[in-house]
Amino acid sequence: MPSGGGVELLRRALLACAAGALIVSPAQADTLRGALANAYNSNPTLLAARYDLRAIDENVPIQKAAGLPDIGAQGQYAETLKQSENSFSAPDRVFGANVELSVPVYSGGAVKNSIKAAKQRVQAGRAELRATEASIFSQVVAAYMDVIRDEAVVRLNRQNVAALGINLEATSDRFEIGDLTRTDVAQSESRLAIARSDLTTAQANLIGSRERYVQLVGVVPDSLEAPPPLPGLPEEPQTAVAVALDRNPDLIAARERSEAARYDIEVAGSRRLPRVSVFTGGDYTDYLGTLGNGIIGADFAQRETSAQAGARISIPIFQGGLPAAQERQAQAQAASTFETQIAIERDVIAQVRSAFTAWQASILVIDSTVSAVSAAQLSLEGVRAENSVGNRTVLDILDAEQELLRAEVQLVTARRNAYVAGFSLLAAMGLAEANDLNLDVGGPLYDPAIYYESIDDSIFDWRFEPDPVAGATRTVDTPAQDATIPGE
Repeated sequence: MPSGGGVELLRRALLACAAGALIVSPAQADTLRGALANAYNSNPTLLAARYDLRAIDENVPIQKAAGLPDIGAQGQYAETLKQSENSFSAPDRVFGANVELSVPVYSGGAVKNSIKAAKQRVQAGRAELRATEASIFSQVVAAYMDVIRDEAVVRLNRQNVAALGINLEATSDRFEIGDLTRTDVAQSESRLAIARSDLTTAQANLIGSRERYVQLVGVVPDSLEAPPPLPGLPEEPQTAVAVALDRNPDLIAARERSEAARYDIEVAGSRRLPRVSVFTGGDYTDYLGTLGNGIIGADFAQRETSAQAGARISIPIFQGGLPAAQERQAQAQAASTFETQIAIERDVIAQVRSAFTAWQASILVIDSTVSAVSAAQLSLEGVRAENSVGNRTVLDILDAEQELLRAEVQLVTARRNAYVAGFSLLAAMGLAEANDLNLDVGGPLYDPAIYYESIDDSIFDWRFEPDPVAGATRTVDTPAQDATIPGE
């Protein structure tokens, strides 16, 4: 692993990668930051994840409601269609109403621990939202760099086709005057046909990359600027791992789910314990002047009221082993989350180390490939000069041109790979979200705590939210992409 001066070399190489050759940067162009901002505001996967978190948030007031008073009322009206022959005082009509208030006092800890578990899952949901955001951003970066790479590859292949076309004309002219053979012409024709095939493949790859960009960002890529240098890249893999163990959102989510599972065990165990509540209520009955109508001269009270208050205790004695089974189930599920947490920790460590290695390797490949391009250019010039005096064949020129093209394509590919690997490293470390990138999204960044705080203590049964509508950008009207390079 390079260190000291080697690390500085890597940093300089990465800057060169971001600004590298063969990338056109016109005055009016799309930027990577703009693409990320578009995805942040309109990517359907990311917007859906935000609403998924809101649904998780609602579990907190749902669990809190189980520990709050319950007030209910009933009303009833009845009319007797036929009285019994022996009934003299029964009313013909009756209206009744009652209201009852019940307050849970003790639930064996079920409510308390259910609320705690719900809050832990809110924290896990927030971490999962961070992970989704980083994943979308990583895909956007890859798509952005793919378009830049594929445009460069198309440009190089077009230049190669043009050069081979000129070479074929020159070879044919020399064949006509007997300076070259039919074999030389056939070799030139073969290379030109292969070059055209490679150009077609490169154009198809560019179209695919453009469509992927539209899918993620929601807009058509125009002239793409070179990306900015990546911030906060570590110098050593162990540094990256240490940061990831503290900030990686997948790992944080796993930890929070494990804590929630501990509370689930307490909830399951509480089903063995008594439940205590207090209640009060009142009843009102109105016979509407019909009570005692069958008794001449009788005077009955036509309205009556009553009230009561008390305490209610429910003591489970035998439940067929249900509480024990539920507790064992919760324990097994908790154990699963503990093991999953370790598995995710292993995955994160492996991802970080692999991304760090890929980033370093790509930068070193850039350094080597820059030298290869320079050498291939000199080689081609030399072969052409030697061919003019008869020391090199047409095949030698074709081979030298192919070697240069291969080196140039490898260079633009290495630049793409280095940037994507660097961003993947940041994502694995938990440093690839809008806040980390200081992204300007045209307004404040989405804060999941705002919605949570608005509903955390909400106890009003008639609170409503606006009807849901889709906020993502649809691409159904976006035209199919082609291999046209803006500005050319």
